[in-house]
Amino acid sequence: MSPPSGARREIILASTSPRRREILSLLGLPFRIVPPDFEEILSEGRSIAEEVTAFAEGKARSVVKEFPEGVIIGSDTLIECEGEKVGKPRDPEDAKRILRRLSGRSHRIWTAVSLIDPHQPPTETSVETIRVLMKPIAEDEIDRYVATGEPLDKAGAYSLQGEGRRFIERLEGDYLAAVGLTLKPIVSFLRRHAIAVPLDLERLYRERDFLNWNTF
Repeated sequence: MSPPSGARREIILASTSPRRREILSLLGLPFRIVPPDFEEILSEGRSIAEEVTAFAEGKARSVVKEFPEGVIIGSDTLIECEGEKVGKPRDPEDAKRILRRLSGRSHRIWTAVSLIDPHQPPTETSVETIRVLMKPIAEDEIDRYVATGEPLDKAGAYSLQGEGRRFIERLEGDYLAAVGLTLKPIVSFLRRHAIAVPLDLERLYRERDFLNWNTF
């Protein structure tokens, strides 16, 4: 059976992340948010690139059967600091531990996006890395920041697009990928699968008019 036309394809974001929803909305296309049935468990035996890829693909694949006519997007973000994988904090004390570890140091953000068209396999997955230099953070600043609750559901225990921006000295790479979802492979994939995307991607990256993007 031939796939439905691009105009009738439903785009599915397999994520509960508000920041990924905000980024995907920049495309100017309707999409559905579906919580993925997938548990992220950090392992000892995989590299961070393998880990973030497996998580993004696992999220996307977990909803494919429910939406066989859809185009599925899964994404995941991890932090790497001095060779250590850093995910979301378990609790406020873990968030403080992570922030102390990142304070005054350089780390990398790894974001993977996995794209599935059930009619046209295989899965396509792209990985972006972003280098971030964090300012030294005083202990009382860490306490106040964690008390806001902002870092508790964020990889690395901070939010680039929120109050955590003030801790960042420099960011080198794709800001959108650092926040949680890189658009370039998504736009390319959708257009190759006959879905028109109204977003002017070059203009978006030129003007950087999204959250804290233009402050970097």
